[in-house]
Amino acid sequence: MQLTKQRTSRQNRALHLYFTLLADELNGAGLDMRKVLKPKVDIPWTNMNIKNFLWRPIQEVYLNKKSTTKLNSEEIDKVFDILNRHLAKFGIHIPFPSIEEQENNFSKIIFKNK
Repeated sequence: MQLTKQRTSRQNRALHLYFTLLADELNGAGLDMRKVLKPKVDIPWTNMNIKNFLWRPIQEVYLNKKSTTKLNSEEIDKVFDILNRHLAKFGIHIPFPSIEEQENNFSKIIFKNK
């Protein structure tokens, strides 16, 4: 019996929107991947870099889960809290997107990428 509910498709969209918003914020602050992770090469952030180099390592160590599809709602909150505390060292905070923010920002991202 599963005690916590599986995340919803809206939560999944919010998670990936968060990756995009955070990538934009880190790039805007001049905090490329080199400054946050490795001090060798200037590498701009993307939503997939956020997922693979910030989010996923935390979830693998903390929750022993490799795929974000295996996370439930409570686990997303836990990984977010850990990542948020780490990014605070750089003066970065992106709140996890609400339903309203998802709808508003999703349109902006689609038109930006065309």
